Formats: sequence, C-alpha cells, structure tokens
Amino acid sequence: MNSKHRKTLQDIFNDPVSPAILWRDIETLFIALGAIVKEGAGSRVNILLNERVAVFHRPHPHKETDRGTVKSVRRFLIEAGIKP
Repeated sequence: MNSKHRKTLQDIFNDPVSPAILWRDIETLFIALGAIVKEGAGSRVNILLNERVAVFHRPHPHKETDRGTVKSVRRFLIEAGIKP
C-alpha cells in the first residue's frame, strides 16, 4: 500500500465524513488491499475482500463518493478486518 492508499484509507475513517473522496481512489485502495473487484450490472461494483462481499454503486455523473457510501465502505472495511 502506498502513501496515496493510506491517505484514502484515513479519509474514509475520518469524522466528519468527507464528501470529496473520489470513487476511483476507493477502488484503487480495494485492489491494493488484495480485493477482487468485478463489474456488476449497470454501475454496480462487486467487491470480495477477506471473504467478505459488498456491492457498491459507482457515483455518476459526479466522481466524488457521497457520505452514505463512504460510511458503507468504512463498515465493509471494518468487517473485512481493515483499519487505518
């Protein structure tokens, strides 16, 4: 994991939740953590990390991830045993 990944991980766990985290940075973090990322139907993205599965929707038309999704990503990472 490089410094950009560590910063994204820290941003996900910061309170209050940042509305400016780019989805591509979150996806890149998942891959750096060893997750399998698969395209789903439409804007869905299936993530498999440490035997945990989650489905997220890529934000569109904006690149930034909304606060609710960031909270869901945080919960998923905690369930998968990942903390900053």
